[in-house]
Amino acid sequence: MNVYDEVNSLAQAIKQSKEYLEYKTLKDKINSLADIKAKIDEFEKIRYEEQVLALQGEKQSEEKMKKLQELYEILVKNPEVKDYFDKEVRFNVMMADINKIIGEAIKDVL
Repeated sequence: MNVYDEVNSLAQAIKQSKEYLEYKTLKDKINSLADIKAKIDEFEKIRYEEQVLALQGEKQSEEKMKKLQELYEILVKNPEVKDYFDKEVRFNVMMADINKIIGEAIKDVL
């Protein structure tokens, strides 16, 4: 068994998965809608900044958390955006599961 061949097979399986295909289709559509993409980008930027603060053990900004919540509520009123977020979560869960399975398989050498 060649590990690289197996990884390439896994990569192809991921690209053919329902989770990937649905997420990519919606992501491409969202990226073509400049106004919606700008709002999602703003949301993602604030969410990332707050996650970094949390990981560093620093207090999250109440103002930014409020802005994040407001942006989310505005964004999910659009059914396509809500579906995009749902598909993004499903894809990320699948990828986390794959990473967990690989991590469990090699934990004895880590």
